[in-house]
Amino acid sequence: MFDWSVGIPLIVEVPVGKLNDDAKELLSQPIHAWVTTVRPDGSLHSTVVWVDVDGDDVIFNTAVGRAKERHLRNDPRVSVSILDPKDAFHLVSVSGTGELELEGADAVIDGLAKKYLGVDSYPYRQPGEQRITVRVKPDQVIYNPGS
Repeated sequence: MFDWSVGIPLIVEVPVGKLNDDAKELLSQPIHAWVTTVRPDGSLHSTVVWVDVDGDDVIFNTAVGRAKERHLRNDPRVSVSILDPKDAFHLVSVSGTGELELEGADAVIDGLAKKYLGVDSYPYRQPGEQRITVRVKPDQVIYNPGS
């Protein structure tokens, strides 16, 4: 939807903590997202990640000991954003609390590898690496349906 008076698409703020079906659909596509966490000194750390939707939550996966996991243990605030490469105004941005889950993390990374790479098993596992899933519980959702 466009606001022709200013020539830009309108951004839809979704009620607190809710992903609408259109936002879930965009997050379900194999499009890279970026995640922002808070470093111990308060500065922001952003990285590109694979994401998916699980119910009303956004999930991504990392390894124990990596920056995202360390930052979230210290401060669980996180944002996840995704931009449709076919429409620069079609986006979802989710801010919320990240919950760390060891149980099922290997299955989650394998599912993300299937979604993004078309393979059954995550091919970049390192010996001794322990995977961990981050479950983002939305506090705020911004969704723009695009142009």
